[in-house]
Amino acid sequence: MAMIVSIASGKGGVGKSMVASNLGLLLARQGKRVVLVDLDIGGANLHILFGLLQPQKSLSDFVSRKVHSLDEITLEVEWGAGLRLIPGTGETLATANMPYAKKQRLIRHLQLLDADIVLLDCPPGTSYQALDFFLQGQAQIVVANPDPTSVIELYRFLKLAAIRKVLTRVLSRDHSGTKTSLMEEEFVSIEEVLAAIGDDDPATKQSAEQALREFSPLFVLNRTTPKSRVSIAYLQQVVSKFIGSELLMLGEIPADESVEQSIRIFQPVVDLAPKSSAAMALDQIMQRLLLYMAHQDRVLAQLCHTTT
Repeated sequence: MAMIVSIASGKGGVGKSMVASNLGLLLARQGKRVVLVDLDIGGANLHILFGLLQPQKSLSDFVSRKVHSLDEITLEVEWGAGLRLIPGTGETLATANMPYAKKQRLIRHLQLLDADIVLLDCPPGTSYQALDFFLQGQAQIVVANPDPTSVIELYRFLKLAAIRKVLTRVLSRDHSGTKTSLMEEEFVSIEEVLAAIGDDDPATKQSAEQALREFSPLFVLNRTTPKSRVSIAYLQQVVSKFIGSELLMLGEIPADESVEQSIRIFQPVVDLAPKSSAAMALDQIMQRLLLYMAHQDRVLAQLCHTTT
C-alpha cells in the first residue's frame, strides 16, 4: 500500500503547489513510484507547473463518475520516470461542495493507488474537505511563508485540523451515536473539545488525547530572506501549548528568482536550476521526508525538531 503524504497551507499563495511538484519529481528520481494528486479545488495548477496546460480528463470526471477509476485520469509526467499526475478540477458546485459519500469514495480510491508514495496537494484554508484530505496523510506537511498573515493562518489551520482529528477519532469509537452532536458544535480550542467529551468516558478521552499525540505535522517555511522575522521555536511552543501537538521543522526554502523563472516556463526548479539555493533546499527537505517516512519514531522527531 502506498504511503500517503499530504501537503496543505492555511492560505493560498504561499508556494504549496511548488513544493508539492518539486518534491514529487525529486522522490521519483530516487526510484519511488510517485502519484501527485491535485486536490486544490478551484485553484488546481499542478498540471500547469508541469506544462500540461489542457489535460483531457481531470478529477471532475472521477467525482462525477464519468470514469470509474483514478487510473483513467492519471497522466505520465515527462520530467521523471515513475512520476504520474492526477489533474485537479475547476471550481464547480459538484466538487466545491462534495457530498460526504463522494469524498469518502475518493479517499478510498486514493488509498488504493498503485504507487510507493501518493502526494496530496490539498486545498488551502480550513474547509472540511481541506482538513479531511490533509488528515489522510501518514506524513502531513504544512507550508507557510514569513508573512505574518500566513503564519497566523497556519496556526488556525493546525488548530482546526487537530480539532477535526480528535472529533473524527471520538466518533469512530462512539458506536452508540451519543457523541454525534459534537460534530455540529463550533469549538474554538482543543480544551473545549476535551471538556465536551467529559470525564465520564475515560477510554474515549484517552483515545482523543492519543490522537493529539499522533498529530505531528511537518513544517516547511517558504520564501525566507535574511530579513525574515519568524521565530520557529516560538511557533512550535505555541502549537505545543495551545494545541497539544508537535510541529516538526522539515526545512526552509529561501526566496529565489529561479523559482519564479521555473514557474513562468513550466519547468520544476529542481530540473531547471538544480544548483540554485531553492532547489538544494528542496532536495534536503526531500531527504528528510524520506527519513521521516522510514523512521516515524520519537528519535527522528527530535532530529526534525528545530532548536533555533
